Amino acid sequence: QVHLVESGGGLVQAGGSLRLSCAASGRTLSSYAMGWFRQAPGEERETVAAISRGGGSTYYADSVKGRFTIARDNAKSTVTLQMNSLKPEDTGMYYCAAPAAYSGFTASPAQYRYWGQGTQVTVSS
Repeated sequence: QVHLVESGGGLVQAGGSLRLSCAASGRTLSSYAMGWFRQAPGEERETVAAISRGGGSTYYADSVKGRFTIARDNAKSTVTLQMNSLKPEDTGMYYCAAPAAYSGFTASPAQYRYWGQGTQVTVSS
């Protein structure tokens, strides 16, 4: 089992940047693919980005390609999401999550088993 804690959210103006971090404890992070998800009020949770266990494969939602970068440091048990050129539509609660250990790389939220408590990102226009 893995325990996840997000940090780094906040209020930023459109065009600004934020860097979210996800700290993992428990089972070694290299056992898990990882993903970042977001949910706006009244909306379904959507996948923002995902990264394979070794970091060699990544996935980005079309809406964030070229602006967001997911990365991981298994030695430090952290996963980050660098968000640049933020837009008001990026506003939402951001969650990091992990699927079952040693499961395949996936971008489907339904396959993710362990979730953090979330960190709020608000982008003002």
